[in-house]
Amino acid sequence: MVKISPRLENLFDIIHEDAGLLVVNKPAGLVCHPTKSGEMSSLIGRARLYLLSTSWRGEAERRRLNPQLSTGAVAPHLVNRLDRETSGIVIIAKDSEIAGELGKLWETRVVQKEYLAIVHGLVRDNHGLIDVPLGRDERSRVAIKDCVRHDGTPAQTEYWVEQRFSRSLVGPTCWSALTRGPSSVAQPLRRVDSAFPPVAPSTLNPQPSTYSLLRVIPRTGRKHQIRIHLAHLGHPIVGDKLYGGDEDLYLALVENRLTPEQLARLILPHQALHARAVRFLWRGQPMEFSCPPEPWFADFLNHG
Repeated sequence: MVKISPRLENLFDIIHEDAGLLVVNKPAGLVCHPTKSGEMSSLIGRARLYLLSTSWRGEAERRRLNPQLSTGAVAPHLVNRLDRETSGIVIIAKDSEIAGELGKLWETRVVQKEYLAIVHGLVRDNHGLIDVPLGRDERSRVAIKDCVRHDGTPAQTEYWVEQRFSRSLVGPTCWSALTRGPSSVAQPLRRVDSAFPPVAPSTLNPQPSTYSLLRVIPRTGRKHQIRIHLAHLGHPIVGDKLYGGDEDLYLALVENRLTPEQLARLILPHQALHARAVRFLWRGQPMEFSCPPEPWFADFLNHG
């Protein structure tokens, strides 16, 4: 773990840092792109603060000696991005050359991204491939919302069931009686594709009792792909405010009007989707970065 000054210790958890890269575990609830609420309100803003304060470029000392230096002297670039409510690995390039080099890797789809997701219900098959196209949801009040469309862009998501369990919720943030389900065994790959009629997302239940922990690898990189595909399968991600069955929960979030009743229905403070690992070959060397999910995610799995 890289040590930084106490003033900046709460910016983010650093997974790896070298002369060209900064790899962090983005907390759930933090947007990646700049906002009007200051640099602490976005991941890119926090990365800029961090790079200005560290000594690897001597930038802080240069700015102290010459206050007229432009703040644009430090220009971190997000190589990959995560949704506001998704936690996990984000790779930040420290200059435009490295950003361009890594960006080409992402475009060629040779980068493997692995996620963990907690979903509602007991997923039947231990292994499956969801193969249905995605496109804009023209019926939604939310401009950024997509959906399964037969005329959409091809998208594939592969998943494995890591754990099945049940939970009796005492309150919106308290639970007990964790029961492990059957262990995973090898089964034929079940393919969910356009030949199957779409499955309506499950309606959020104030106290659902069964869940599945999935390991997920997206084979394509469409917007909100994992969330839409799992909802299409009939197992929306726990805490997903947009694809969990009631999109007003998302509108309430962005309008800052979530009620205690709505929070209780969501069960978890954020959607239970975590970008656990990223793997790729760069400059002839295999690279792998990984990080565990946040405590609220882990506690839901492990607290009996």
